[in-house]
Amino acid sequence: MLAVFLLSTITLACLVSLLAMFSSNQWNPKGKHCYITGGSSGLGLSLALLLTRQGAHVSIVARDQQKLRNALDELEENSRQNPEQKLNSYSFSLNNEAAAAEAYESVCAAHGGRSPDAIFLCAGTATPGFFVEETEASQRKGMEMAYWVSACTALVAAKRMVRERVAGKIVFVSSFCGYMSFVGYSSYAPGKHALRGLAETLRSELLLYNIGVHIFFPGTIYSPGYVEENKTKPKITLKIEESDEGLQPDRVAEALLHGVQNGNFHISGELTGHIFRSSTRGATPYNNVFIDRIYSLIGSIALPLWRRGVDSMVIGHKSEHDAYLADKGFFEQK
Repeated sequence: MLAVFLLSTITLACLVSLLAMFSSNQWNPKGKHCYITGGSSGLGLSLALLLTRQGAHVSIVARDQQKLRNALDELEENSRQNPEQKLNSYSFSLNNEAAAAEAYESVCAAHGGRSPDAIFLCAGTATPGFFVEETEASQRKGMEMAYWVSACTALVAAKRMVRERVAGKIVFVSSFCGYMSFVGYSSYAPGKHALRGLAETLRSELLLYNIGVHIFFPGTIYSPGYVEENKTKPKITLKIEESDEGLQPDRVAEALLHGVQNGNFHISGELTGHIFRSSTRGATPYNNVFIDRIYSLIGSIALPLWRRGVDSMVIGHKSEHDAYLADKGFFEQK
């Protein structure tokens, strides 16, 4: 009977999902101005290509001018749909409100001074390491790159969208580490958890202005940023993640846009993400009331087992870690 019930529930939920996919109420980026931070590589670039192919006007912002030029060339050559589309790139740092405001003003100026219709906050980096080797400066830097680089742009964008009465969207990009964390992510996970808190608040507050808020929780993305973070990632962190099947940026971008178009608040792009999302949802709205309950049921069984396995690996790493710290001269420091 239980199997029949689960099968019936999944079938019904799939039918509801299919109806939602073909609903005329889906958000359509065609003709809209989409602003993407971190748009020169990885998820940001893949999202820019996808939105351009769907007829959006796209503005990408990042720091590296050469990467931006290459990205803009790729948008022009591979994704432009019509000559009316405005495709622009801008080189700015976004880690404080003044810089974010300067970047936003430049982006708006190319569109008659009007705010973009959708803000996709893809900028950010991770520098994994052990907490006992961190400093106040490195912790603050981690918070800056995981939280403030997105929060500052969100602050600037929300103010302007409200003043101009733009009924648009603000889309945050968090991480699996915004749902849970483990050894190695002490400078990264706090910022990604903080983004969730900000998005939860803004989802409620910005209802006052017809501005939609979404937050995406991707797992491993095989991007240039992933290559960089692996350079400092502890061995135990790599071991825990060795069974993680990551995705290419284009697949992740598709999942993100699909979630936005369906109006989902918390967006996940793979099974593991859906399980974490449904198991830690708190008062977050359901994406699909039937399927999310099934994911939550799976999580109630699988996640404690996963955590136990992670703890076992960490404890098993203790002797090697002690030797590592001793070799670094950690125990002689004061």
